[in-house]
Amino acid sequence: MNALQIKDIKLFMNQLLNSDLFDCFLLEEAQIKSYNNFVIDGHMNRDFFTKEELEDPEIFPYHYSTWKSMKPILFQLIKGKKVPTFLKITLLFPPEKSLSLLENSDNHHLADSLKAFVATIKFDSHGLFVTTGTSFSTFIADQSADLLWDQYFSKFLYDNHIS
Repeated sequence: MNALQIKDIKLFMNQLLNSDLFDCFLLEEAQIKSYNNFVIDGHMNRDFFTKEELEDPEIFPYHYSTWKSMKPILFQLIKGKKVPTFLKITLLFPPEKSLSLLENSDNHHLADSLKAFVATIKFDSHGLFVTTGTSFSTFIADQSADLLWDQYFSKFLYDNHIS
């Protein structure tokens, strides 16, 4: 697990909300405190969809909403002259990208127990931080997948000029 302080908040938020940089991620949850307190659960509501839609991988590819589809909604809640007093966004790396990352490393043996690679974005009066982490279906003493994700995400930020 890494806790990274983002120095250029404006650049990072612009990349998050106005570019496609994070579009492949899935939204697990978002919390925004501004003129109201908003909480968005990123789980797709299966009861909303027909049986056919649930079986169509184009309509229902994941159990979570994509960041790309939710980004405009969050942008509407955040935009304005005043910044939120608190913001927390939990993003998940998509399963197929997570498996690819594991398989292209020495950690392919962890693929069956990995639930998600996680990036939690938190903004408050102390600044903007991104914390990386992993979620497994069982306890794993092996920390190599954590290190792999920490390195991958740090490089992702660096490659996109986010300090």
